[in-house]
Amino acid sequence: MKEAKADQFSDPPPVMESDSPPSPEPDFTFAFNDRNFSDRVLRIEILPDVLDYKSDGEAFASISDWARNRKRRRAESKRESAEDIIVQCEEQVLNCNMPDTEDFAACENQDEDAVGMIESPSDSVRNYVNDEAAGSNDSSWIWDCSTVLRVETIHISSPILAAKSPFFYKLFSNGMEQSEKRQATLRIHESEEAALMDLLNFMYSNTLSTTTAPSLLDVLKAADKFAVASCMRYCSRLLGQLPMTRDSALLYLDLPSSVLMVDAVQSLTDTAKKFLADRYRELSKFVDEVLNLPLAGIEAVLSSDDLQVASEDAIFDLVLKWARLHYQNVEDRREVIASRLARLIRFPYMSCRKLRKVLSCNDFDPQLASKIVLEALFYKSETPHRQRSLAVENANATYRGFVDRSYKYRPVKLVEFELPRPQCIVYLDLKREECARLFPAGRVYSQAFHLGGQGFFLSAHCNMDQQNSFQCLGLFLGMQEKGSVSFAVDYEFSVRVKPGEEFLSKYKGTYTFTGGKAVGYRNLLATPWTTFMADDSIYFINSVLHLRAELTIRQ
Repeated sequence: MKEAKADQFSDPPPVMESDSPPSPEPDFTFAFNDRNFSDRVLRIEILPDVLDYKSDGEAFASISDWARNRKRRRAESKRESAEDIIVQCEEQVLNCNMPDTEDFAACENQDEDAVGMIESPSDSVRNYVNDEAAGSNDSSWIWDCSTVLRVETIHISSPILAAKSPFFYKLFSNGMEQSEKRQATLRIHESEEAALMDLLNFMYSNTLSTTTAPSLLDVLKAADKFAVASCMRYCSRLLGQLPMTRDSALLYLDLPSSVLMVDAVQSLTDTAKKFLADRYRELSKFVDEVLNLPLAGIEAVLSSDDLQVASEDAIFDLVLKWARLHYQNVEDRREVIASRLARLIRFPYMSCRKLRKVLSCNDFDPQLASKIVLEALFYKSETPHRQRSLAVENANATYRGFVDRSYKYRPVKLVEFELPRPQCIVYLDLKREECARLFPAGRVYSQAFHLGGQGFFLSAHCNMDQQNSFQCLGLFLGMQEKGSVSFAVDYEFSVRVKPGEEFLSKYKGTYTFTGGKAVGYRNLLATPWTTFMADDSIYFINSVLHLRAELTIRQ
């Protein structure tokens, strides 16, 4: 009995995970297109571009040109009937532009020197191609039997290509074992030639000579078609290192919807998200531009923790304005808010007054609105320690609702009483790094809160003590509304201190407010700024300064 001969393309054993760094990929540049180190011939038939598409010899002026050209090409390709084209074909060959095919067709030998050609492949190859087709959104993959402009012949090593690409692994492991001189034929458009040659070269050398963004994108798309994940990751890394623009970042964000191997472009999409988040960090300066971003763009911007905004109330208003601009139909608007946009809003940091508007907002599904507001109110009722724990637990989650941003107006916790007199207790927490940023003359404001129908706010300052000539922490209470309204308010400022971690009263008084006026103390703690900020400061508990203001309307 003859022993079964091992198949050189049998499925490799699973790769064990290792903590050691990966070894460098071997360099087979010397073997590329060298007959001495090749066991097969790749015949590439170059077809004219059916559409108005720049050849790779004509470099695009920008990434925007590349995107517009590709979009136009896709739109035109949809008008083609692949079914009609197939009927006209007497000979079908593998076309790298089309995963919509039923199978790989056999290629007739037109080269007298070539003895073996690809036989009709087995079902496993057909299934691979059909699987690729099912997941592809690139409608430019079509069968085309146009006149061949020219033919390029490349000597290839099947083990090298098969090791890099499941596509070539399946191709070479089906129907070719009996041929002494084996030949495969690919048919591509002229505009795709440079990208395919760069891809083949990469599979030998693990590097690319092209450095422009449009060319790298062409190679990336070719690598996706032929399942060369290592080349996609390489292109993604190079693209992420190139100077980025708004248009290129949005194009990279769209890649996951147009490629099969999404994981291979994840690093590039992450870089694009960070670019957009940094570009629009000072959101108030770019409102009109942000409103015109597509959905993926607005998601990238509003997912950032570093947005410099007045308050989360402003984010809520921006999301509603964007949704109403891009989705005029209320049902469509509700759907996109529920599925994509609501998770971008950090409702626990919204004011209670704005949360009431969520409940009555017609753009939110009523059940979703109730759930969101209830969760936000529960969070507000938690102790500061529990709030910090929730923020840490959700730091790496998709929904980062419990993680605050760099608000211009810091969120407050409010406890209100109607009897025996209108009264409220306001809690303002400031992180150590927020306090450090106040030096030497900065200030930070709280969100507005209401008492007796009037809007108030707290503001913490780093200012100069006029008697002792050193910087210190000041705290002030102001009234928002300007006008003739005036009434007397009893107030008391307190701070939580170590070791008992109880609130210690610092100042109290009575002030008759008129619109736009404020009252407070320039040196709340009666201590220099350096002592207040010292590592052993009694005022920071787990790196948080806890301030409290009690207000009572005098009657």
